[in-house]
Amino acid sequence: MSTDDVSRRTFIRTAGGAAAAAGAATATSGTAAAQEVEPDWPSGASSGNVGSYQDARGQDSVTISVGAGDQGLAFDPTLVWVDTGTTITWEWTGSGGAHNVQTVEGGGPASLDSGDPVGEEGYTYEYEVTEEDAGITHYHCVPHTAVGMHAGLAVGGDVATVETGGGGGSNAVFVPQGARALGIATFIAMVSTLGLAFVFMKYGGTITAEDA
Repeated sequence: MSTDDVSRRTFIRTAGGAAAAAGAATATSGTAAAQEVEPDWPSGASSGNVGSYQDARGQDSVTISVGAGDQGLAFDPTLVWVDTGTTITWEWTGSGGAHNVQTVEGGGPASLDSGDPVGEEGYTYEYEVTEEDAGITHYHCVPHTAVGMHAGLAVGGDVATVETGGGGGSNAVFVPQGARALGIATFIAMVSTLGLAFVFMKYGGTITAEDA
């Protein structure tokens, strides 16, 4: 084989490597996108104080602090996604005054109501979600609704969702999975093609059958 010839093996290795890299990038992009899905919370719930989010699907029980945050005027986690059958316990911190838990009017399927506001530390309100609660519910603390003590509860898998930017709230912008993967794969293919074109132009060689 002359020095002007381009090895078929080199060509195949280069093209194969590019294809593998494109496939890996596409798979990685798809996995990342799939992991960043969050319920499409009502604006009133997502704008609640603290604004923390917990995906608690797969857990039998979840505890939510009532009177969280620097001023004791928040639920934490503020937004929670659970399965049907999960038992949720709201536990009072004793901060921020007297609080309660109540679904806002027309706020969703779950009928949350802890009763009159309570300020006692350690007080609890327990609620086991059922199929009837499936969907997204917006609730609040009645005495502190005007100062942002709002929260959200998503139940079950059949809820509206949005893709987020990874760790952010539901207002974050995320590039759709298909477009992101296509962009990465296209970029790799372009770079690989330009590299091969450079080799052929530099050496002016041909692919020989004897090197197959």
